[in-house]
Amino acid sequence: MSTPSPQTLSWPAALPSAARTRLENILVGLPEHRRTTFALRTARWWDDLLEGLAPYPQPADVAERVLELAAAAYRDRDEELHLLDERRSLEPDWFQRPGVVGYAAYAERLAPEGSGLAGVADRVDHLKDLGVTYLHLMPLLRPRPAPNDGGYAVADYRQVRADLGTMADLRELATTLRGEGISLCLDLVLNHVAREHPWAEAARAGDEHYRRYFHVYPDRTVPDAYERTLPEVFPDFAPGNFTWDEELEGWVWTTFNSYQWDLAWENPDVFCELADVILFLANQGVEVLRLDAIAFLWKRMGTVCQNEPEVHQLTQALRAVARIAAPAVIFKAEAIVGPNEVVHYLGQGRHHGKVSDLAYHNSLMVQIWSMLASRDSRLSTHALGRFPAVPSTTAWITYLRCHDDIGWAIDDADASAVMVQGWRHRRFLSEYYSGEFDGSPAEGLVFQHNPATDDKRISGSAASLAGLGSALAALEAAFDEVGVEEAAVLVDRAVARVLLGYAVIHGFGGIPVIWSGDEIAALNDDAWADTPEHADDNRWAHRPRLDWGRVLQAREDPGSAPGRVLAGMRQLAHVRAGLPHLHASVPAEVVASPDPGIFAVLRRHPVGPLLGLYNITETPRQVPAWWLSELGLAPEQTIDALNGYPPNLEADGSIYLSTYQPVWLVRP
Repeated sequence: MSTPSPQTLSWPAALPSAARTRLENILVGLPEHRRTTFALRTARWWDDLLEGLAPYPQPADVAERVLELAAAAYRDRDEELHLLDERRSLEPDWFQRPGVVGYAAYAERLAPEGSGLAGVADRVDHLKDLGVTYLHLMPLLRPRPAPNDGGYAVADYRQVRADLGTMADLRELATTLRGEGISLCLDLVLNHVAREHPWAEAARAGDEHYRRYFHVYPDRTVPDAYERTLPEVFPDFAPGNFTWDEELEGWVWTTFNSYQWDLAWENPDVFCELADVILFLANQGVEVLRLDAIAFLWKRMGTVCQNEPEVHQLTQALRAVARIAAPAVIFKAEAIVGPNEVVHYLGQGRHHGKVSDLAYHNSLMVQIWSMLASRDSRLSTHALGRFPAVPSTTAWITYLRCHDDIGWAIDDADASAVMVQGWRHRRFLSEYYSGEFDGSPAEGLVFQHNPATDDKRISGSAASLAGLGSALAALEAAFDEVGVEEAAVLVDRAVARVLLGYAVIHGFGGIPVIWSGDEIAALNDDAWADTPEHADDNRWAHRPRLDWGRVLQAREDPGSAPGRVLAGMRQLAHVRAGLPHLHASVPAEVVASPDPGIFAVLRRHPVGPLLGLYNITETPRQVPAWWLSELGLAPEQTIDALNGYPPNLEADGSIYLSTYQPVWLVRP
């Protein structure tokens, strides 16, 4: 087969002939249709790539470098993954569809103990039973020895943790999951590497090339100037943002921990290195990359060094590289920032739809817990209602809990708009979910108390925060029939709170993600501090090993608390998959309910509206017929999609919602 001339393939006109020749030499062994596809993709994404590289003095030169990396990865990509690329190119909305449900876990805590990545495959039937089509395994690339920030201090992007297996095991797991219709998501830490990473080791050894991969200063002059506007991420155990390193003979930027060195993204060599890592992981069969700490990439004096414009430009460029070599791969932004900032990670303005495909809806999680504590939806309705529209080609990740603590991101202006004091409400939520507030059933743990701001973040499993642990304890301690009945009601309410929270995230659109253990109402792990490297981090209380005995109990005893939660989760996924209204391209409209005890979300789809109604209180509520009619839904002409029956109507036509009841109203 002859090598095509530069004119044969449809390269971008702006790509120099020498660069075309180099690319064709890399691709020379591939069939003609493969070479043509790569050239066509390059032409399609060239402008996005070049525009994204604008922060660098010579963007075209950087673009040529990464195209060669992309060509090599494309050449080496498995045939099965090429087929997946073609399928996903024809189905670009695959991750937006209502049938997509996510699950997140630590691999070693999901798999049978000691079985590593191979054991994760043993849980596939459980995942499929929950409707899961997207599995996020928490950081499993080789970290430094403990402490390693739960695995986020990566020492090698191209190796798996030794206790979990090898990269070959990861490829095999990805293949198994793909065969079962489950996409694998992995963390890619972009902002920093471990002090033990080869780049950092080379810098400490005096290699000037690698020293420029980091922000290093000979004295405190520049660091002190930056510190005037920088916040502290972990004020308790990692105060400040710079660390003196004797071997480096300088102050190195360490936003998160002294052993996590921030990368200098103003150096194009760093961009090329991370682009190559993305391509490598894509070729292992990873389909979703969670871009960890993405908000922190670009540093600018006089700012908080988060959410700078260059972050979105460089992410656009990375996405373009991935689209050229492996379009089956999508990006998820781990940007836990305010509403006006987080939407930029999905693309706004000139970057519309060109940045990440997914982003965490942290505010939704915070507002759900806020509503359950206050029994009032007005603050949440206002705060969530002012989110700017996001591109119709993207999706939110919605979740009730994750591996991290909950920070009470209640905006003062949002609170003031509904006659609430922001600082007072944040304090209330901290006290409520730590169990300090009188009458609270929650059993959360205070994480990272900041005395200067009185900020108290909270750790705890969804079931423990919902009060299931305290309710079960009351049931066990009850000594007479009345006590048993009262405690049983508390258990019922806690179960209902968990399921209501998950109903909200399943009915909001995007990809609802279940945190491992929530499906069986797992409680806080009382032994979280027994592992020495976890002893100072109570977030491990809500990261327990999946209790397989509890899973079996939930299956065999559907009337138990775990059984009811598991059945409820299954039902939510099953119903959701059949509702086109929940396609992520359809915006979620948060609408003000006449009753502040009800949270309402409207989705207007061409097949008709879907109105999610959520009673966030333990008392029955009613929604008037006139209000529903104004939203385009006559009560007597609707069904509750969650059970397939007409809603409970009062004599005046209003809809009756029982304790913590969710309702998804649609036209039959």
